[in-house]
Amino acid sequence: MYFAVLSKRKILVSVCVCLVAVICSITLYKTGAYQVFYGSNLRELPIYYVKTEEKKIAISFDCAWGVDYTDSLLETMQKEEVKCTFFTVQFWAEKHPDYLKKISDLGHEIGTHSATHPYMSKLSKSQIERELDSSCNAITSVTGKKVEVFRPPYGDYNDLLINTARAKGLYTIQWDVDSLDWKDLSAKEIYDRVIKRVKNGSIVLFHNQGLHTHEALPNIISTLKSQGYEFVTIGQLIYRDNFKMAVDGGQTPNS
Repeated sequence: MYFAVLSKRKILVSVCVCLVAVICSITLYKTGAYQVFYGSNLRELPIYYVKTEEKKIAISFDCAWGVDYTDSLLETMQKEEVKCTFFTVQFWAEKHPDYLKKISDLGHEIGTHSATHPYMSKLSKSQIERELDSSCNAITSVTGKKVEVFRPPYGDYNDLLINTARAKGLYTIQWDVDSLDWKDLSAKEIYDRVIKRVKNGSIVLFHNQGLHTHEALPNIISTLKSQGYEFVTIGQLIYRDNFKMAVDGGQTPNS
């Protein structure tokens, strides 16, 4: 009799645990696309890559410190008929409005990389809003186009930043393939890193001032094209609504 009661209790506990798990899953699903369960906390995540069966990837460049190799990058992409996304800091955009307009006019997407390139997780909400508003306005005043994507400097973020950006209509974007071109790797090293890591839905990080990025890019594009990949902007790659986030930052559509 004792064992029968004990078994019933175990069954009851198991059923309760399952019910709690189901309720939690439904709650997480309903909370929106941006929240991910971490232990006992809901944490906001930026988009690192997109989960898709389609062989689509997005190349991105962070622009903050110069334009020495930008023409070469643009020429390669124009020749290969590839469109990408440039994330520009406001002071770069204001110093190089001719390049900002040229990039936009060639059909590439322009996103904001903040106004002053700070560690934005250390800022207050009002400071974050100023960084986003000011930088987006600076870009739009030159391109005439609305800014829809945002990359935090240093890849630094917190819940407040992502929530504030979302309220401004901005998707916060990271990357899952880092070229490490800012370390002045050789063209071959950059090529090897990118080719080995790209998968469906990848977002690749480059810098327009990478010392050897412009040398590596033609071979990277050629190889990935031969593997069947299509290049799109981040705005074309991501899901705009009705999506959820995996714990590794993968954006996936709600089923």
